[in-house]
Amino acid sequence: MKIDFNGIPVEIAPLENSSMGALLNEYRDHRKVIIVDENTHDACLERLLYAFPELQQAEVMLLPVGEENKSLEIVYQVWSALLDYRIQRNDLILNLGGGMVTDLGGFVAATFKRGLDFIHIPTSLMAMVDAALGSKTGINVNEVKNAVGTFTAPRAIYVDLGFLETLPAQEIFNGLAEMMKHALILDGNYWDLLKGIRNEAELTTPENILRSIELKRDVVTSDPQETGRRKLLNFGHTFGHGIESYFLSRKAIDHGHAVALGMIAEAYVAFKRNVLSPKDYAEIEWVLSDIFPMPPIPEAAFEAILSHMRNDKKNAGDRINFVLLKAPGTAEINASLTEQEIGEALLHLSLLAKNAN
Repeated sequence: MKIDFNGIPVEIAPLENSSMGALLNEYRDHRKVIIVDENTHDACLERLLYAFPELQQAEVMLLPVGEENKSLEIVYQVWSALLDYRIQRNDLILNLGGGMVTDLGGFVAATFKRGLDFIHIPTSLMAMVDAALGSKTGINVNEVKNAVGTFTAPRAIYVDLGFLETLPAQEIFNGLAEMMKHALILDGNYWDLLKGIRNEAELTTPENILRSIELKRDVVTSDPQETGRRKLLNFGHTFGHGIESYFLSRKAIDHGHAVALGMIAEAYVAFKRNVLSPKDYAEIEWVLSDIFPMPPIPEAAFEAILSHMRNDKKNAGDRINFVLLKAPGTAEINASLTEQEIGEALLHLSLLAKNAN
């Protein structure tokens, strides 16, 4: 399967059957760098090198695992290594990994010597359906998610579903959170399909992954720089980033997990405003809380989460912006949260956690 994603070719196929060999041939006389983390180094790199033996001469950059390492300190180390390897502007970077690798690797490529070509080879479900798509790069600063980044497009994105076999179930369902986000804001029928899936094989079909890619593609194509409609893709992320940032220096939770909690919180606000029906809200809460564990959020954490939310890049002035869900498949951008609503939604998440335990 091939799809044009705002001018970027995206292929869903085993690597050896893709056009990646032809693309690599364009760089046959140039240096290549493969950026991996510790997990993808052990589980995925061999598959890539087997498909393309010419990459055995590439330099391999090994990143530590974890969102907390998506930092300027790690970026600086990679920049320094690229200088040591004498990488030039006409060389190529291959980002082999999940969202942390594609975010950080894309940022490194976008900024080193004012920009190198790069490709993404996403290995997690979340990266395949969301993080590797849309030409965003980013790193965290002072525990604020993606506070620094660029809009820079890769040459191509190669989605090999075989990499999903290397993932634990937890990682598969983190990707499901982003797929459900796409469904809730854009396609009620897709939500009806996804909400009943609890089986990995049923979830990770090429058709489902393609549908999520298409939904994100349609939004990004209409608003590449996120000045309007693309903000829909932030559903669940206003609360989610605040929660994820709070736990980052404690017992970190995965991005998809945090987004699922954020979708419950933001849907709860819509329900309390009488915008989202009680029936739709109850279904969303039940589905998401059934799949994703509800971590205890002490009331003492509320102010710290609010502080992270105030620093969110989606805000305008003193307004904390979020996506207002009206019904599965329909949402509104640029809605503004009050501190009282934030506190009530966090309290609701806290109560859900207590009831779950």
